[in-house]
Amino acid sequence: MLSVYKGLLLLSGNIFKHLCYVYQYLFPKKRFTVPSHTQPLKKAKYEQKIPRIIWQTNFTDKFTLPVYFNYWVNRHMSPTYEHRFVSTEARAEFIKENYPKDIYDAYSRIQIGAAQADFWRVLVLYKYGGVYLDIDATTVVSLDKLIKPEDTEKFLKLKDGRICNSFIAAAPNNPIIGKIIEQIKRNIEENTIGGVFDMTGPGVFNKLLDSGKVNTFHYKSCFQGGFTNEYFQYIDKAEGKWTKQQNTTPVVRKD
Repeated sequence: MLSVYKGLLLLSGNIFKHLCYVYQYLFPKKRFTVPSHTQPLKKAKYEQKIPRIIWQTNFTDKFTLPVYFNYWVNRHMSPTYEHRFVSTEARAEFIKENYPKDIYDAYSRIQIGAAQADFWRVLVLYKYGGVYLDIDATTVVSLDKLIKPEDTEKFLKLKDGRICNSFIAAAPNNPIIGKIIEQIKRNIEENTIGGVFDMTGPGVFNKLLDSGKVNTFHYKSCFQGGFTNEYFQYIDKAEGKWTKQQNTTPVVRKD
């Protein structure tokens, strides 16, 4: 059934993206704003250990239609969840106010936005809990079906068995998330890793975690790029995607 749902979403997403090229051509400056906080659309029927909060971030809160529509789909796919969008500036302020100076100093050395977002997502989940979701990621079913009341964490396992950090769910003060935070901090301080992926991203998760032993869910339940793509997501960012930016900018500034 997941394959059917995913197939339908991918088909509708591809049609939608093609139509959006026409829309973008006709309205090149049109952008849609994602609010910093929205309440759940309906009340949940039961409590759970992982708070019903979807966390997202990006270099801007002004989006092209495809990216905004992806946000809208996720919001309505999981109506019992509140949604919080955090800007680049707000990420830094949160860390400064809620974590020790050494954590903030490590974060401040990061020079690529995607790597900053990598570190921030585990820090905000450790403090408040909830679900982190990449801005271009789409859940195939409601989070109420993916997350059980007793779950204290849940990770997305890809087809090849690796863990991906585009989706992370955790209760506050989760020890697994705590270990990931310490490893990212260590990577930044040592600064011997060249790329975002292994410095702050999924490489950290796969170094520390065994996907066969931690709580994961099927890769068909969440995917990226269904309703948007690199063109629509980075149209207002001159540096482009992090995969390009890291070729000219070191991930971490020398201390």
